Amino acid sequence: MTVPANHSPAVTVSEATEVTEELVEAFVALIPQLSSSSPPTSRAELVEIVGSETDTLFVARDDGGRIVGTLTLAIFRIPTGVRAWIEDVVVDDDARGKGVGDALVDAAVAKAGGAGAKTVDLTSRPSREAANRLYVRKGFELRTTNVYRFSLDS
Repeated sequence: MTVPANHSPAVTVSEATEVTEELVEAFVALIPQLSSSSPPTSRAELVEIVGSETDTLFVARDDGGRIVGTLTLAIFRIPTGVRAWIEDVVVDDDARGKGVGDALVDAAVAKAGGAGAKTVDLTSRPSREAANRLYVRKGFELRTTNVYRFSLDS
């Protein structure tokens, strides 16, 4: 599935169906822009994500075909219905403000809706101001809930 961006004809989004050297190299460049504490995603990890029944890895390309952003969507069933969760949205610094995040979110929301999800959730650090403005503009509502994390890393 390829989805043209609504705001920039120079950006296309598709679902990753195979792990190529280009995809691995893109993650080497992109993950440090998302998190200074996480190592780049390995080829084996990408193979697991791309081959997952519940996860979809979206890849955004500029008009030259270069990977400029990614987003992972998890769709899962719980007792209250089908839900979706967006994680690890990252847009290359050089491509920010060009509709890449917009196109990635549109593709993820469309996929979640097509799968029957009742909601799509995500979290975003307050310091990611542009990302937070994007999510509000796309119709996401800030929830008043506590997010707890139990770390299994030692």
